[in-house]
Amino acid sequence: YYLDTQHMDLTWLDYRPSAGLACIILMVYLMFTSLWPLPTLYFIWLVNDWKTPERGGRGTTFVRKWKVWEQFREYFPVQLVKTADLNPNKNYIFGSHPHGIMCFGAFACFSTESCGFAEMFPGVKSTLVILAGLFKIPLFREYIMCAGLCPVSKPSLIHLLSKSGKGNAVVIVVGGAAESLASSPGINRVVMKQRKGFVRTALEHGADLVPVYSFGENELFQQVIFSEDSLGRKLQGLFKSIMGFAPCLFVGERVALLPYRKPVTTVVGSPISVPKCVTPTEKQVDHYHGLYMEALSKLFHEHKVSCGLSESHKLEII
Repeated sequence: YYLDTQHMDLTWLDYRPSAGLACIILMVYLMFTSLWPLPTLYFIWLVNDWKTPERGGRGTTFVRKWKVWEQFREYFPVQLVKTADLNPNKNYIFGSHPHGIMCFGAFACFSTESCGFAEMFPGVKSTLVILAGLFKIPLFREYIMCAGLCPVSKPSLIHLLSKSGKGNAVVIVVGGAAESLASSPGINRVVMKQRKGFVRTALEHGADLVPVYSFGENELFQQVIFSEDSLGRKLQGLFKSIMGFAPCLFVGERVALLPYRKPVTTVVGSPISVPKCVTPTEKQVDHYHGLYMEALSKLFHEHKVSCGLSESHKLEII
């Protein structure tokens, strides 16, 4: 795919924007060929299947256990670290940090079984939730649903936390597109102070909060960081407001597109007990949001040295 057969699978599987664009081009092309009945039938079926992503999708254990995910894990490599047990009779919201450019650590650990999540946390199923717009792309939506991904939308979260029984761990990359723009080697910065929606959702469903930090995620690409008042940053902000994600200018190794082979260690912290409150007050949300930020900071400082950082590294929460 990128003239590098040794790493072809890695490139295809996680350059999701390119794959999505390729699916759109393919479907449009087929409409103007003798095979036009195929995309026509697909679009008819798509209309009937439109809400499936928000109803838990179609994730399968078979896809989560593909051997190619083990190759994906070993490329960096990615490692999952457990710090506490999780009760399979409860539901959880994992806050994953930092976003980085591609969320490789979160994808490997929570959307595949290559890092051993099921063995580490028996009875708990992880579901990584991502940009809802990606589930509107024909064909591509089938791939990401089979990989166990779901949209980060209110109906989707309600389904996962209240209609799918217990033992569900919904993984939200809290910093989102704004955090991706701050991703750069040597920087440990998370966008958190005004991100409280996931805490409110946890309270509404009585789901415990679990902080997660992927050490090394920001080391995988070199990104051009624009200053806040620059034209480049304004254009990125405009694109983000329209499309839901921000275009990042970055380079890696090997034809500048593959990520650097740097270890990524994803550490899952201890759960923060959250009571169920159908209509939580702002005071309650602020309280548990504060507890979460404290727990995330503690997790970072307890594991930074063992994960390759120096003692002087600080976590910046903005």
